[in-house]
Amino acid sequence: MDNYFTAFEDRKPPEPLETNPWIHAIGQIFLINALVLGAWYLHWRWTESLNFDALWFSVPLVLAETGAYIGLILFVFNIWRVKDIAQKDAPRCITQCVREGDALPRSISVDVYFPSYDEDPDLVRLSLLDAKKIRYPHSIDVRIHVLDDGNRPAMRELAEELGCNYITRDSNIGFKAGNLRNAMEQTSGDFILICDADTRPFPTILENTLGYFTDPDVAWVQTPQWFFDLPEGEELEVVWQRRLGSTGRVLAGAVTRVFGGIRVGQDPFVNDPQMFYDVIQRRRNWANASFCCGAGSVHRREATMQAALRTYGIDIVNSAQKRGKTLQLLTGESVTDPDVLKHITTQTMMDTEFTPYKFHVSEDIYTSIELHSDSGRDWKSVMHPQVESKMLSPQDLLTWTTQRFKYAGGTLDIALNDHFLWRKGLSWQQRMMYGSTVWSYFGALWNIVFLFSPIIYLFLAVAPVTAFSQEFYKHIFPFLVATELGMLFSVWGLSMTKSKYSYLAFFPVNLRALWTVLRGRKISFPVTPKTRQDGTYLRLVWPQLSVCVLTAVGIVYAWICFATGITAYGFDGLFLNTFWGLVNMAAMLTMIGAAMWKPPAEQNASDEENTESSELIKPELRRAA
Repeated sequence: MDNYFTAFEDRKPPEPLETNPWIHAIGQIFLINALVLGAWYLHWRWTESLNFDALWFSVPLVLAETGAYIGLILFVFNIWRVKDIAQKDAPRCITQCVREGDALPRSISVDVYFPSYDEDPDLVRLSLLDAKKIRYPHSIDVRIHVLDDGNRPAMRELAEELGCNYITRDSNIGFKAGNLRNAMEQTSGDFILICDADTRPFPTILENTLGYFTDPDVAWVQTPQWFFDLPEGEELEVVWQRRLGSTGRVLAGAVTRVFGGIRVGQDPFVNDPQMFYDVIQRRRNWANASFCCGAGSVHRREATMQAALRTYGIDIVNSAQKRGKTLQLLTGESVTDPDVLKHITTQTMMDTEFTPYKFHVSEDIYTSIELHSDSGRDWKSVMHPQVESKMLSPQDLLTWTTQRFKYAGGTLDIALNDHFLWRKGLSWQQRMMYGSTVWSYFGALWNIVFLFSPIIYLFLAVAPVTAFSQEFYKHIFPFLVATELGMLFSVWGLSMTKSKYSYLAFFPVNLRALWTVLRGRKISFPVTPKTRQDGTYLRLVWPQLSVCVLTAVGIVYAWICFATGITAYGFDGLFLNTFWGLVNMAAMLTMIGAAMWKPPAEQNASDEENTESSELIKPELRRAA
């Protein structure tokens, strides 16, 4: 494992995205035009373009377009404004971080949590060693805790060896959230730095984040997550030469001259989170709506405990009232006896869990909602723009889909079962921001329509519009061009192509998450594997493979029919749907490629000696996730 990390130790995190106000203003102009043109296009689609001879096809497509347009409105609202929270100097004393009179002068204390379950102790060792390097310009009490839900002697020995506190428990109730609660009951730091087992904090993480807490209303600060071991890929010429010899190198050279530098295997799972943290989360600061994402976040203990106590009290009152009503229905008499009321209240308190971190698969965003909706305190959140830690990325498709399913299912479960968007205490801006997150997971419903619409046309020659006429192009092209230009200028410096392809190709996982929640099934608490899972995972991408095969066959079939005059295809419709289908295939191929991807060490061994590849690959080179 040490050999694995050595290869990446010199990598530096990306700098925060710089926003040029003039370029951003141009993006805003294009986005306004896109929203206006989109409304004009949809009005035309609903009122003038429906194919009444094929409403079974036409109506689902226009509904999908409407759903995507609503998502565009929410996304534009999300990225519209850039306003970082002013970073203040690191506080010297706890009195600088609380309201006047709430604390006596003393040094600040911080608990650093490393929740763990079954991770390799050698992996955790590296994280603990980096945590011990945390510096601060003033006197500070930093205590590092290993929260071992696996109750392992090896982890206890590691903690003792490095001078860290070891905390475990008898059960795994509440999983990670329960593990955090157990630790909070045994620690007392003013602030809590939450890390995952593979999170390696930089020495500057506290001196660059605690300054935000000089505003006594700031509840937590989230820092960007940076996966420092993301595959950088190989140049196309190198890969093709290895496979095809000098001919491959010549062909690859011709391709790169046309399309620019191409690297094979670069970030195959689209794990680079810069778009999410540097754009989506960071641009929620102005609305006080950036949410906690777990690892790399710093929490004010007071905020977490106050919100938990408030929720605990509400749950007790609601549960006691329900029990009282149930007893009244059974006895037919009003429950007024003090002893009976006392017994109901006592029993309710015993049965109600006190949970600083909600027992939920998405405990981080759930806790964010609890704090943001606390109308009695008006807690604030901050998305810190600079990377302050590094961690490992998923290195196989099984791990990647497990993680994404947990994110999607957890968020949808909160939205559909807890109805958090209608909670009192949330501002309308916060509702819009959280709504954007939820709505994005519903995108699988219209993405599947967008994927199969060209296939239907290619096989059946049935159009979802009255005609692919000049009137159609007049309405759709200006909208699409304005949207692309608006996004280009609004996120200047970052490419959205991979993110858009990933979002489209991700539809099976989102659909499964949505179906799981709608059936009332619990989203499980899977621990993300920290070692590469061997093999390829084509079984996980059969929906994407199906889309590719059907589209490819449909294109060949339709053009043969067009050339021979067998079926009445229009050239405009055939050309448009062919192009549409090819774009869909390109998106699906990113996921299919991810299923087949192997680290270069494994791939090279496989190419050189296929029959002995598994023995030649050293265990430490099997990528950690």
